[in-house]
Formats: sequence, C-alpha cells, structure tokens
Amino acid sequence: MNKITGLIAATFAAYREDGTINLDIIPTIVDKMIADGLSGVFICGTNGEGPNLTIEERMAIAEAYVKAAAKRILVLVHVGHSSIQECRKLAAHAEQIGADAISSVSAFYFKPTSVDNLVKSMAEIASAAPNTPFYYYSIPTLTGVGMDMITFLEQAEKVIPNLAGIKYTASTLHEYQACLNYKNGKFDILFGYDEMLLPALAVGAKGAIGSTYTFAAPLYLKVIKLYNEGKQEEAAAMQLHSVNMVRALVKYPPIPAQRAIMKMEGLELGTCRLPLEPLSDAQAAQFKTSLDEIGFFDIVKQS
Repeated sequence: MNKITGLIAATFAAYREDGTINLDIIPTIVDKMIADGLSGVFICGTNGEGPNLTIEERMAIAEAYVKAAAKRILVLVHVGHSSIQECRKLAAHAEQIGADAISSVSAFYFKPTSVDNLVKSMAEIASAAPNTPFYYYSIPTLTGVGMDMITFLEQAEKVIPNLAGIKYTASTLHEYQACLNYKNGKFDILFGYDEMLLPALAVGAKGAIGSTYTFAAPLYLKVIKLYNEGKQEEAAAMQLHSVNMVRALVKYPPIPAQRAIMKMEGLELGTCRLPLEPLSDAQAAQFKTSLDEIGFFDIVKQS
C-alpha cells in the first residue's frame, strides 16, 4: 500500500433547497480541489455529515465523487455508522465503485469497551472491502472513544490484512509520533488537526486530512513548502494564519461556520441538516468581518 502524501480535503455535504443532496455540484468541488493542489478528498465524514445521511445518499455521493475524480485525485470514503452491518454495506459499495480507500470511526452509540473490541469491530468493517486500503478514523472528541493507538496497531495488524493506517484526529502529538514510527513507519498515519499541521510536520507527518483544506489549501501547502525548505520562522508565521482563522471559526458551530466560508468563496452548499443549523445572516456577516480583519481571504489568495 502506497502512503498518501500531501493534503486530503474533508469535503462538505451539499444540499438543494428542498433538503435533498446535491450531486450536480460535486464535479465543481472536485475540480476546485485539484486546482488547489490537493492530493485527494475524504467524503461523508464529519464535515460531509455522514451520520446525517442515509446510506443510499452516501452511496450516491461516493459514486459521484469517484466518477468526477476519474483517478485525477484520490477518493477516500468514510463508511462509519452506528451499525456495523451498514458499515459493511458502505465498505463493499466503495470497493465496488473503485474508491481509493475507506475509513471508519468507531461505533458512537454502543461504544467499543476495549482495544480488542474496537479491533474486532474494525475488522468486521474492513473485511467487507478486502481489496481496498482501510484507515481507522480516530476522533475521540466526537466519538467519545479514545484508546491507545499503538495497542490498536499491534492488535489490528494481525487481523485486518488491508489495514493501511489511521486517520488521526487528535492533538496528542506524542502518540501520533509513536504511531508514525511504529515498526519503522509500517503504517500510514494521516494527521487530522489542521491548526497543528506544522508541529505534525516536525514529528514526521507526510500526509494530512482536514476540513479547512477545502477552502484554504494554498495556505497549508505554503506551510509545507516553507517547512521543507528549512524556513521554520516563515512556516510558523504562515501556520499562525490558520490558528487565527480557527480561533475566529470556533466562536460559532464549526461545520456551519466552515460551510459559510465556502459560500463566501463562491460555492453555495445549501443548508446543513438538523441538528446542525446554518449561521444566521447576522452571524455570517460578523464572521466574515472577523476573517477580513485578520486578512484571511487575502492570505489564501496570495499563498
């Protein structure tokens, strides 16, 4: 299995005015991601509102992305669900349509009670798509499942033949570094905290998946370029622009706020689904003002 390098955008769900999914906009999203220099897209995850969609909708979205990408960019399909049987359906479908990889969070209602239990659950899911690389999606802040990831790798490698690695969305850089170096870098550990990309690079990250790469990829690619050129202070200054943007963003519900940024950049994704609610007009205006004050849009354009 080849390791992924560069940035993967965790894209957002798109809806029509009547609340149905908008598949027609997906080629436009894919073309934007390619133009921005991204390595791939991660679909139907947290930002793609996977848990808010039916599995039929998720399958339709996956088919649309694979078709639009046409192997020009990687398509990673999130297949996580509270039901392992539904996960398996989504995984098998992703393999059938030619997705480049699949990923799954842990169950988030009846949660795994141990690493062994988590591994068994992931093995069930991964086995439904045996020829497709599988990434465990670790995001403890949302699933409430936070276990030792080195222990997970030790156990999972024995029973998940197509285990590619972990989508590591946590701020524990010491564990992230340990996972990167497990068995001399056997697995692909993709970093998932955009505002901590630079420190992740410092401990060895080569690939990352994040939501803000959907609308600010040039900024982060500049961070990577400066870091690789040994320009540490300049890289830190560029990363600070991300930190400032995220500080402005987290004053609002994160997914609706990021969807608002997409609209500010000219891509209308429609209204998110309950229990998520879009920013009010007043909130959106206030948010845009705060982004303008830190020069966010100019920085992205100039990067």
